[in-house]
Amino acid sequence: MTNEWKEFKAYTEPVPYTATGKRDTSYLGRMTFETITEYVGMARILTILARGYLFHNADGSLRDGDPYARVEYARNALCAWCSVPDKEKASKPAVDFGFLAKDFPELVNENGEGWYWQHVKNVIRFVRKHPELTSVNAQKSCDKILHSFTREWQKQVRKFQVPIFALNTKGAWTLRFDDILADALESGPLRTEEYPLPDDIAERLKQTDLNDVPFEVVSDVICFCLANQQEDTEWIVLPVGNFDAYYGNTYFSRKWLSRIPNTILDRSPQKCGICRVRLI
Repeated sequence: MTNEWKEFKAYTEPVPYTATGKRDTSYLGRMTFETITEYVGMARILTILARGYLFHNADGSLRDGDPYARVEYARNALCAWCSVPDKEKASKPAVDFGFLAKDFPELVNENGEGWYWQHVKNVIRFVRKHPELTSVNAQKSCDKILHSFTREWQKQVRKFQVPIFALNTKGAWTLRFDDILADALESGPLRTEEYPLPDDIAERLKQTDLNDVPFEVVSDVICFCLANQQEDTEWIVLPVGNFDAYYGNTYFSRKWLSRIPNTILDRSPQKCGICRVRLI
């Protein structure tokens, strides 16, 4: 979770649609079905994408120049990634960004099929084709989203484009590209390597009863907090939904996080796929 460049690549490169058994959700990539049905973790995904296109070259190295001059470029990247086919081209604001295929061939094709739209369709196709390799819950989730996904995602893409100074309340309490880009500029370049657990903390953890939470999970949480610690507060926003996607299941949000000993981590209740935490 601390190598953000690796996370960026997971959202922009082809996903290997494979599984070794019903518990293997590799075909989802770095997402969960909650991402698809409820957009859990979508804010972090879009922010990681925006930071990648604002600050980095294709090989991960830092770009020269002022990132503020690339805001429109990064916004177009978000539009391309989110693009939904619209044969009538009648949606207002637009949801089909096939015209950006030349600039972002890795994110959208000329038919307006964006990376995310293609990914969800491929997930559904894989699950329906391989019932022997996917769980009953996965099959039910795909049946649920099969006929409504395109329509619902089009609605969401239109919401992303609501102006930040909208004259009515339709833009209240919604995720917008403007907000994503502002967060991305403030956050800066992506971290391109893992944040290692300090040796002294590792030794202390080995001597601590972790309440049946895997050592690697506790270590990941601590490293994330240390890597994202801000100077003006002890609290860190933990992207719980994205941790679930990182592990390929929902054990983190439903079991592990709440069981991390209070002597290690203070936390607030989860809401909308995030929570506030503080290292003790």
